[in-house]
Amino acid sequence: MKYILAIDQGTSSSRCIVYNQAAQPIAVAQQEFQQIYPQPGWVEHDAEEIWRSQAKVIQMAMHQQNLQPSDIAGIGITNQRETTVIWDRSTGKPIHNAIVWQDRRTAFECSRLKEAGFEALIQSKTGLLLDAYFSATKIKWLLDNVAGTRDKAERGELAFGTIDSWLVWHLTQGELHITDVSNASRTLLYNIEDMRWDPELLTLFNIPAALLPTVKTSSEIYGLTQNPDIGEGIPIAAIVGDQQAALFGQLCHQPGMAKCTYGTGCFLMMNTGKRKITSKHRLISTVAWQIGNDVTYALEGSVFMGGAVMQWLRDGLLVFKEAAESETLAGSVNDNGGIYFVPALTGLGAPHWDPHARGAIFGITRGTTHAHLARAALESIAFQVDELLQTMILDYGETIRQLRIDGGAARNDLMVQFQADIANISIVRPSNLETTALGAAYLAGLAVGFWNLDEISNTWRINQTFLPNRASEQVDTLKHYWQKAVGRAKGWAE
Repeated sequence: MKYILAIDQGTSSSRCIVYNQAAQPIAVAQQEFQQIYPQPGWVEHDAEEIWRSQAKVIQMAMHQQNLQPSDIAGIGITNQRETTVIWDRSTGKPIHNAIVWQDRRTAFECSRLKEAGFEALIQSKTGLLLDAYFSATKIKWLLDNVAGTRDKAERGELAFGTIDSWLVWHLTQGELHITDVSNASRTLLYNIEDMRWDPELLTLFNIPAALLPTVKTSSEIYGLTQNPDIGEGIPIAAIVGDQQAALFGQLCHQPGMAKCTYGTGCFLMMNTGKRKITSKHRLISTVAWQIGNDVTYALEGSVFMGGAVMQWLRDGLLVFKEAAESETLAGSVNDNGGIYFVPALTGLGAPHWDPHARGAIFGITRGTTHAHLARAALESIAFQVDELLQTMILDYGETIRQLRIDGGAARNDLMVQFQADIANISIVRPSNLETTALGAAYLAGLAVGFWNLDEISNTWRINQTFLPNRASEQVDTLKHYWQKAVGRAKGWAE
């Protein structure tokens, strides 16, 4: 019997899940790694720690079932997107910590380029907006601020990659320097109509082409593992960014189908098929995946602080000891007590794109308790996603009738019901919430002939459907105060 191994390298942890033919997990291992905050608004990871943690959980998952490399039919990789690593090709050592997608250090560089009138050009080529979220200004910052690196980059001695590229480099002992279309489309450097690195954008950001990985489809056999710590000879058969992987794993394979992942951030994504839609309301267009010659596009909106809000309450304010306690605490009060929490701890994502917004809590009175704060934090996640939903409907031109959800916070019934209420939408929660890893597994399985699309469709199961159940007048009031709070949090940093 063969299995598919999914590598799920996320923002706060590295995970490995092994799936059987029925797409059921038979082994799971996970390890958190350090979050580094050198100064306000900066977020970094130790790329070598990421690899060590990922290698360890692969070993742990295989050991759970006494699996050998010959038992694995293929590896699928999914990863935190936009996070930027540059390393020396000869030594394999990073030149600096990885700069994480949440990092805001290049916000003013983005503002400078906007003021110079480049955003329309960039959006037309990449589908993206000019924001520090994406990789290009992170690459430029590293080349401009790490001594001696720009000359080395020009000579082809350095390699850039998002985390998928970094993992494949290690899995193959430096033989492969590749990425896939879904990750390339998040860099501000990849033309998603021509499907190639764009020379004009490389010139604009002053980035040498010699740094860049080769771009592949999302589902094909790229090569075999050569790392003795993992095992040799395993086909590496899928690479896909985490949100695109979740869209595929949720079986949103037809245009108009949408999912939201409630992870560290929240990411709403809709399949738009072969049609690239240029957003008029500050969402982004992106490549969802490519299988063979068929490219699928998506519309996406990103919330920077989703589950990370609850992590902050746990670790920063010590409101509770475990994030799972948040639902009980929030449910101990009937409502938010007039508290509105705008969690702009790293700025605001779509549709505001305000890197200068900062976190704020409004409506505090003598009667406010930590339970009201916990409830307001949970509600803030749903409010932000609702903004994305309403914006996406405007861009797509049709109502979204169902939203499929996944991610850790999707286990929280209180939050999910509130989401259904304020968005006035049917929300479907699958039995398997690890759809990011599952999507990568599916794509790898397709590449090696482990599954076909019909077999994949038969593996998806519903856990619960949440229907809206709140008076429209009450919803209007809640949204009014939320929008008022957001307006006051925007533009705070100078």
